[in-house]
Amino acid sequence: MALNKVILIGRLTRDPDVRYSNNDGDQLCIARYTLAVDRIKKGETDFIGCVAFGKQGEFAEKYLNQGTKIAIEGRIQTGSYTDKDGKKVYTTDVVVEKHEFCESKSDEPPKSNGEFMNVPKDVGDSLPFKK
Repeated sequence: MALNKVILIGRLTRDPDVRYSNNDGDQLCIARYTLAVDRIKKGETDFIGCVAFGKQGEFAEKYLNQGTKIAIEGRIQTGSYTDKDGKKVYTTDVVVEKHEFCESKSDEPPKSNGEFMNVPKDVGDSLPFKK
């Protein structure tokens, strides 16, 4: 049994590039974007090309912007095309099957519930147990 499943968490490097194509008279939304995904080793990042079709493409068009932190689930798809100079170009993209937001739009820190104290951002950077 073959399994092609990818789960990534990262930030969009720019707003999605959205186009519509005719599919037997119906409009099919195609959204392309690049996801910056940090590696475990600090300072290293991979830039992963993603493409979302149909309802997932419409979701990307409506809700995703540069800098948005999301988790995606999908599959790897490879392909190729011939460029204008006649050279064969190979591609690898993640076809997105599901998007999820990883943080709220609010920059405001969560309110204390009486059990935990909110730590100011400048202090939190120096804590020994930070992520």
